[in-house]
Amino acid sequence: MTQHSRDVSRRRMLFGGAAVGAATLLTACTSNETPAASTQTKAAGNAEGNNAPGKKVVIGFSAPAADHGWMGAIHANAKAQAAAYSDVEFKEVDGGSNSEAQRSTLGTLIAQKPDIIVVLPHDGKEVNAVALQAMQAGIPIVNLDRAFPDALASRLVIKGDNYGMGVSAGHFIGKMLKDKGVTNPIIGEIAGLEIPLTVERSNGFKAALATYGFSVKNRRSAEFTSDSGQREASQLLQALPKIDAIWNHDDDQGIGVLAAIKQANRSEFFMVGGAGSKLAIDAIKADNTVLKATVTYNPSMASSAISLARLVAQGRGLGDLTELQVPKEVTLASETITKENASSYDKLGF
Repeated sequence: MTQHSRDVSRRRMLFGGAAVGAATLLTACTSNETPAASTQTKAAGNAEGNNAPGKKVVIGFSAPAADHGWMGAIHANAKAQAAAYSDVEFKEVDGGSNSEAQRSTLGTLIAQKPDIIVVLPHDGKEVNAVALQAMQAGIPIVNLDRAFPDALASRLVIKGDNYGMGVSAGHFIGKMLKDKGVTNPIIGEIAGLEIPLTVERSNGFKAALATYGFSVKNRRSAEFTSDSGQREASQLLQALPKIDAIWNHDDDQGIGVLAAIKQANRSEFFMVGGAGSKLAIDAIKADNTVLKATVTYNPSMASSAISLARLVAQGRGLGDLTELQVPKEVTLASETITKENASSYDKLGF
């Protein structure tokens, strides 16, 4: 059985018949095809000047292989956003399954001399040198999500607020536990791959919990996949006979986390997810699992990256800003999705 087939089976088991449509949606997101229901497309800026066609530009794009829902949505959103502009030619290269493969295909893309390249690296540190090569060749780089360590490696960085995700999750958990009168809680954390953005998430979580006098008792590292989520959650549950709350960094790996929880027949705690998948939003609305909230890290950032890349390549700024150029850095806020506001986030679920 393939990884995708296992994920679909788990979704049906965990979320029931109501999840069939969501599972189909996620299936579409894991390919490079453009699923109309899952992409968020909006022309950059509110001013007419940004919407109007400008100079024809070629935008290169590189991101890791679409091997799970969030990354699939990144690919789909970038492609759909580029298609929304008559003055953009979109040139995507295979990001492969590791940094070495991505460096190779990026080198080929650079040789083709596009006007600008949007790059979501496997690991910013490992792809930094090839991004510098592009910048030195006069091809601006828009660094999406996972930041390069060298500021000279990009013209623009657009990313989610990883530290803010942790802060949002920490405050939700801290407040819930305080409201319940829990004074010495057992809190578990299931992180993702140990890359800089994951460390930022954990640091934000730790800082927010500390304001309530709380701390994490057991932290496990998964790999942003459902299989790794199930594996690490099983070990966490074995290590902690009693738990009050869990933060799982990623809703895709959360499929496996929920499977492990169901298999262990545990329900004495509540859980917060991360990213804002459609499946997670639906589960929060249904309120029939331990998942009570998720903090956003929306792949719509890929749509925004394409819009901003277009403006940079055309030498235009943002219509709502006084400055003549697009800003150097854009960090998106992390919001908390709960049962009370989940319906408002349906359109952003991936």
